[in-house]
Amino acid sequence: MSKIGTRVNSDKNKKAGHQAGSILVHSIKKPESRMTTFEKMEATRKGISKKELEELKKRAGLDYDQLSHILKVARATLIAKKGTERFPAILSEKIMSVADIYSYGYNVFGSEEEFNKWIFQPITALGGKSPYEILDNVYGREEVKHVIGRIEYGVYS
Repeated sequence: MSKIGTRVNSDKNKKAGHQAGSILVHSIKKPESRMTTFEKMEATRKGISKKELEELKKRAGLDYDQLSHILKVARATLIAKKGTERFPAILSEKIMSVADIYSYGYNVFGSEEEFNKWIFQPITALGGKSPYEILDNVYGREEVKHVIGRIEYGVYS
């Protein structure tokens, strides 16, 4: 895996027209990876809306089957909500956790496209599994964040 640094890629990312802001909670105006714990708690207690999930789905390039796999819910549960209807707090926490990883990855990789490709690549540090394969579990999501952090600091991963 190549070394990818945030500072080097952040200007390139801005020039390419990528948003530096939040994926889900646009009222916060900062990426999920930069939100405080309390901001995340408030957003998940309020519930993530279907519209916000759709934004994550679009930017991450995921379909409902992939989302239902990593969120451990039925596909129909994700599809049934409309517009501003909100998901329950427990599901909202999972959605926020996934958005947090994508937000962090976009920042570190400097490109949504590059990160969206990387998430499906087998990684030695994950025992040959792709990050996507382990996003369905809180501990897997935590490990993916650790790998992204190592990449951010230039540690071979």
